[in-house]
Amino acid sequence: MNETDNSLERYLGGCIKDIRRSHGLTIADVAARSGISRGMLSRIENAQTATSLDTLSRLAQALGVSLASLFRGYDTRDGSAQLVRKNEGMEVVRRGTKRGHTYHLLAYDQGAKKTFEPFLISIDHDSETFPVFEHPGLEFIYMLEGEIEYRHGQNTYALKPGDALTFRGDIPHGPEVLTRCPIRFLSILMYPDGGDAQ
Repeated sequence: MNETDNSLERYLGGCIKDIRRSHGLTIADVAARSGISRGMLSRIENAQTATSLDTLSRLAQALGVSLASLFRGYDTRDGSAQLVRKNEGMEVVRRGTKRGHTYHLLAYDQGAKKTFEPFLISIDHDSETFPVFEHPGLEFIYMLEGEIEYRHGQNTYALKPGDALTFRGDIPHGPEVLTRCPIRFLSILMYPDGGDAQ
């Protein structure tokens, strides 16, 4: 068998061996419970032979697990999640950052074409002027702390903790009145077709 042909055998052998050891069982114990010879079980664990579903079913019973559980992790793709710990989001400069606004980017390194940008925005004190934003795609805001009146086009929305607002980004928008500081909210910008962030 070549490397590709026996990948399943190697996976199953390792899985059976791990379960057996985690239960504190010897090869002799499992062989006796399953009615399979010790030599055969050793060859299965070391991927030296292919085995039938019937044999695998008997081994699963002897180990006290389901047959399906032996295959559960096989051919599962590796993940590539990005974890950003509390207070470790990258601080970025955007319009408004000189007016008491702090932007922490919570995910980055998405490649040349960004599909979204999640920010934690903090406003610690009132300002005299407010930035107005326009960008492609959609924006989603979720209030965490404080109260704000947020303008989108002709409309303003009074937002309190727990409120969510979703709107088109190409219409002028931004804070109108900082009703109660400090204010913290999540702002997630979703760009069309992986377009460039602006």
